[in-house]
Amino acid sequence: MANGDNGPEPSAPVRLVLADDEALLRRGLRVLLEADGRVKIVAEAADGDELLAAIVEHRPDVALIDVQMPGTDGLYALRRIQSLPHQPATAILTTFDIDEYIAEALELGAHGFLLKDAEPEALVRAVLDLAAGGAVLDPRITARLLPALRSSGGQLRMARAMGTLSARERQVLDLLSGGRSNAAIAARLGLTEATVKSYVSTVLNKLGVQNRVQAALAAQRGGGPSGPSGAWLP
Repeated sequence: MANGDNGPEPSAPVRLVLADDEALLRRGLRVLLEADGRVKIVAEAADGDELLAAIVEHRPDVALIDVQMPGTDGLYALRRIQSLPHQPATAILTTFDIDEYIAEALELGAHGFLLKDAEPEALVRAVLDLAAGGAVLDPRITARLLPALRSSGGQLRMARAMGTLSARERQVLDLLSGGRSNAAIAARLGLTEATVKSYVSTVLNKLGVQNRVQAALAAQRGGGPSGPSGAWLP
């Protein structure tokens, strides 16, 4: 919508809930994420129960969730989010030393995995991409996760599933694996968002996965697409 002679109105900032039991870390992330006005932290949470209450009250666009929190941890909260009337895009905010939790969070439908020491601009861009319907994955996490996935015996099955994709479906998967939203994929391929949504649904079904992060990892597990592995963040 135009704003008189002043050009288009600026888009509203992405509404974010930040869940981590370390108050100092939350304070630092708030400063970094809100610095340029594109992200607004509407609530903070020190554990999973506070996170769930904040989501119900504030209906954020995105939730960044630490796994290891006292009481109700991030994984339990992630499971509970799936039953809430409002379900924000979710990303796990983690460190290198909890690889065993990443696969479980993936199964619970997390839309992204970020490391706490990521560059500020990368974190902001990840939140914006999540709000737009994309998926985000720090390539350092991918490098640690893929060997475990490949050793679990499903690589041949996934390669066969990749072989069932049409050329257009492979294009969609390639762009999806780069963290692009449906709108961005539509613009790149000259399609409508509704058409892209249908393609994404078909790709997920053929690969036997639940969400975009799983699709991207599945594609890398099966030897495709041809894009750089996990290059979703700088």
